[in-house]
Amino acid sequence: MNKGDLIDKMAKDAGITKAAAGDALNSFMGAVKGTLQKGDKVTLVGFGTFSVSKRSARIGRNPQTGKEIKIAAKVVAKFKAGAELSASAAKAKIK
Repeated sequence: MNKGDLIDKMAKDAGITKAAAGDALNSFMGAVKGTLQKGDKVTLVGFGTFSVSKRSARIGRNPQTGKEIKIAAKVVAKFKAGAELSASAAKAKIK
């Protein structure tokens, strides 16, 4: 499912226009981004938690040459699935 498919599904389920569903989804994504940029986390009970985490600098290897390379420290977004989401994913039919 891509963003367009999700907007279509949201519009159908909520009985609203695709434009309204798109605006709602964009608002949700903007709110999550803004919260993460402040260093806070977003918790949706049963769905999961979006948070930020700092990765330390480290030494890695170039897989083609085997040469050591320095990997810079960075801040990354993380998502941890909630119990309900994990349970429903466990019932998924893998193609």
